[in-house]
Amino acid sequence: MPLQHFAKTTITTGLFALLTATAQADDEIVVGGKNFTEQQIISSMTAQYLEHLGYDVDKRAGMGSAVLRQAQENGQVDVYWEYTGTSLIVFNGVDEKLDAQATYERVKALDADKGLAWLEPSGVNNTYAIAMREADAEAMDITSISDMASAINAGEELLFASNAEFYARPDGLRPMQDIYGFQFDRSDIKRMDTGLTYTALRDDQVDIAMVTTTDGRVSAFDLRILDDDKGFFPPYAMTPVVRQEALDTHPELAAQLNALAATLDDDVMTRLNEQVDVNRDVVETVAEQFLADQGLID
Repeated sequence: MPLQHFAKTTITTGLFALLTATAQADDEIVVGGKNFTEQQIISSMTAQYLEHLGYDVDKRAGMGSAVLRQAQENGQVDVYWEYTGTSLIVFNGVDEKLDAQATYERVKALDADKGLAWLEPSGVNNTYAIAMREADAEAMDITSISDMASAINAGEELLFASNAEFYARPDGLRPMQDIYGFQFDRSDIKRMDTGLTYTALRDDQVDIAMVTTTDGRVSAFDLRILDDDKGFFPPYAMTPVVRQEALDTHPELAAQLNALAATLDDDVMTRLNEQVDVNRDVVETVAEQFLADQGLID
């Protein structure tokens, strides 16, 4: 997911302390995670799974995307789950349009030069998307981003909810507007925390919102994802990425994390996200139950 994944401009004292900690012992695996639900689930799942396999695990979740990536490159995080499109565009500056397999192969090669090993991708493609309330989209006959752009260009005033990251990303709002040939007025863009974009749309506070495709609130809140008919958003396959040094020390880690990745797809991740965001289940409990259901822990 995806992403929602730029670093925050400030870092709390506690997080700074985590990132500046001394190098871990050879038998310890540091598992990182970003600061949104899907990443909280997958980092908890990974930490519990590796602990069950006998590793000494230090979990450091809740980071911004750029902070987490820097921590891994600096050797302070051994493994976290990244999205192929985020690495391609944000971390490697590639703006070429590639299909899912080509995106994976490109980031795997580029990041290998930085000492990072991409393992097998999961079946989760948590891409950014644009959504409206189903009833409004039906009434306005809007099924695609092009339809939305045409409505805005025709004078329709539509309020758009975005998080700060999507607003500024090179695969975010501004280039999307360029590709689709429209422009939100500054006053029509409401920036807010990621989770609030869904509730703002549900509660009629905005007309359109940035969402991600595996978020359980999309279906729970009766939202319609608009078709990305010009193929603006790249593939975002969620994949375990491991420091090569950690993999050299623990070569069995690749097969173990690949086994976990093989259990995950869009439907599974959407359901897990919904359990946390809609049903208000505890992240650690959701992760543990999934691992047990898959026979990955006792």
